[in-house]
Amino acid sequence: MMLCSPARTGRHRQRYMDEFRLVAGCIPFKFEKVVQDDICDLEKRLLVLMISSPNRDDLVFPKGGWEDDETITEAACREALEEGGVKGIIREEPLGDWEFRSKSSQNSCSVGGGCRGFMFALEVTEELDYWPEQDIYDRKWLTIDEAFKFCRYDWMREALKRLLMVLSEGSGTEETGEELVEFSMLSVSDAQADQTLSPLYFGKPSGVQHLDESCSKCAVLG
Repeated sequence: MMLCSPARTGRHRQRYMDEFRLVAGCIPFKFEKVVQDDICDLEKRLLVLMISSPNRDDLVFPKGGWEDDETITEAACREALEEGGVKGIIREEPLGDWEFRSKSSQNSCSVGGGCRGFMFALEVTEELDYWPEQDIYDRKWLTIDEAFKFCRYDWMREALKRLLMVLSEGSGTEETGEELVEFSMLSVSDAQADQTLSPLYFGKPSGVQHLDESCSKCAVLG
């Protein structure tokens, strides 16, 4: 049994901008193996991972607070590991960003509780049997049609549409083998910046505590 570091808690390292809490998340995806010659349609082969939360029937994507000792892609990978128990290759360019209220402030009209979330595409390369928050979240692999039905919020459906667009643009005309889309891999950036820089800087501030590489390391696609 592999033991990972506990999930991060608290907001003492949380990043904010314009009173919005900055959130990083991802849509983990994979492709089903081709078992029939006629299964070559991207949407039919594509599966996305969503997670459940207590006392809810709908589903969400892994996401959480972007902290000041990590890049935004590292934050997204960490959330995928902590909540969904998956690792993979993340695209450096976000699918987009959306503003929404935290679940504890959905009915509030004040700025407090507002979040700005950045979502990324994560091609899953490893699924763990044990992960930090598996007692809280169940994970489910869904087809695109199923995922659209289970999305809790409209912005999640928009992120799914962006994912389909990105993958469709990257797919070739001769799609065979394990991967439908070929990626060029880059190492996770170790760029350093002073913490007084804009919170939207995607680099890593100096004097940081590095994440546990055995549990949350991911590759970044340029």
